[in-house]
Amino acid sequence: MIIAQITDFHVRPRGKLAYGVVDTNAMLEAAVAVLEAMPSRPDVVIGTGDLTDCGLAEEYAVLREILEPLSMPVYLVPGNHDRRAELRRAFASDGYLPEDGDFLHYVVEDQAVRLIGLDTVVPGHGHGRMCDVRLAWLEQRLAEEASRPTLIFMHHPPFRTGLVDMDKINCANGEAMARLLRGHDNIERVVCGHHHRPITTRWAGTIGSVAPSTAHQVTLDLQAGGCPASFVLEPPGLHLHMCRPCDPHGPDRHFPRPLSLPARCRISRSCGRGRAIASGEVAIPQHKRPRFAADGRPAPAPSFHQGGHHGQAEDH
Repeated sequence: MIIAQITDFHVRPRGKLAYGVVDTNAMLEAAVAVLEAMPSRPDVVIGTGDLTDCGLAEEYAVLREILEPLSMPVYLVPGNHDRRAELRRAFASDGYLPEDGDFLHYVVEDQAVRLIGLDTVVPGHGHGRMCDVRLAWLEQRLAEEASRPTLIFMHHPPFRTGLVDMDKINCANGEAMARLLRGHDNIERVVCGHHHRPITTRWAGTIGSVAPSTAHQVTLDLQAGGCPASFVLEPPGLHLHMCRPCDPHGPDRHFPRPLSLPARCRISRSCGRGRAIASGEVAIPQHKRPRFAADGRPAPAPSFHQGGHHGQAEDH
């Protein structure tokens, strides 16, 4: 099973650039084209938040249009730039989002790997949270299928990444979530967005990862003091996660052969409870990326970590 993860699209109304610089719509269209053109198409696509830039109904309408060419199921969770009501309204017909309730959590049961989507949004703020109510919901879902391989996807990373300024707006209460996950050895990984950078770490007895944005990336700054986060027009990308069951009759349950991906991919693997997951980062080819009206130097810090209405960039 191949799971494609795309994140932090920051879709804008037609004709508008994000922060007056980034053609995020064209970049997402390029990512969709890459996924559809893959020799082995993903079985499913997950979108891990900041789907739009301002949470506008018009932006969600554009998002639906851009994702329409994808021939595989697509599952979305909100980020701090999103608005639950508008997201629910725009994608209600897809059937996986809850019709009511405070949070847009859900479980996808009809795939080879169980997928759990989490809503970490704290309205009015850039950071996320796994509060007691959300943790209780997750605990109940994990108890339902204690041995089935499971992938959790969410917007805000619940672990530190080393990007000091971005880590200030991580998912709060990550320690409590880690304690919960350590009690389950079927969690293949926890995949996130928000930081606009490819990041992988060992966390809570599993693997935590962050995918790059399909649009702009956050400037790589690992200094101890940490400068205010800014973005840079580096190549957009996406993540691929591949799960293949190991031979149940083999005495040692060996890893399968490594996943083969294009040369620009970086591969890592892990295996547990008789299955292997490989993941790779795919850079969107140069000829599929739009031209920028900018010189590629770090741009001013986007407002998604500085507040804004519902933690979002203000429309302009």
